Amino acid sequence: MSYFVPPCNYGMVEYDLSRSGQCHQLNFPFLERLHLKTIIYLSHDEPSQPFLSFLNDQGITLRRPSRADEDTNVITDAHPMSESEVLSALQVILSPQYYPLHVMCSFGRHRTGTVIACLRKLQRWNLTAIMEEYRRYTGSKVRLLNEQFIELFDTDLVRIPMDRPAWL
Repeated sequence: MSYFVPPCNYGMVEYDLSRSGQCHQLNFPFLERLHLKTIIYLSHDEPSQPFLSFLNDQGITLRRPSRADEDTNVITDAHPMSESEVLSALQVILSPQYYPLHVMCSFGRHRTGTVIACLRKLQRWNLTAIMEEYRRYTGSKVRLLNEQFIELFDTDLVRIPMDRPAWL
């Protein structure tokens, strides 16, 4: 009998778009069933070798957002995401050629939550609903700097492609 164990903080965002924390070998059979084409990896840590091997075996592309406006020598996952990282991640999310798509960071809370919250702003969700979803995944570990970033995020900076997903 096979077991399918989702990664921590797994959730469906939209059709063929999901989110979670780091994936481990126990989660690989679950991920395999998603038939993913791309994973956006938001953690500043390097992915594990078993995870990279799994991606290679499955033909899944790993994308990491650019951090062009920051000194990458001092960045950790404890720092808030930069505007350039969020914009880079959103450009991939808004491009259907990368689907089915999965967004992940260390625990699926802060970095993933920030990107998904900014996506929700693009979808014109109200701020209360956006923050409720963000907090659902962060639990007691809410970061006020992330919430401020989300609230002040300028959606006009995002280039919406002509062939965007139907849910946008």
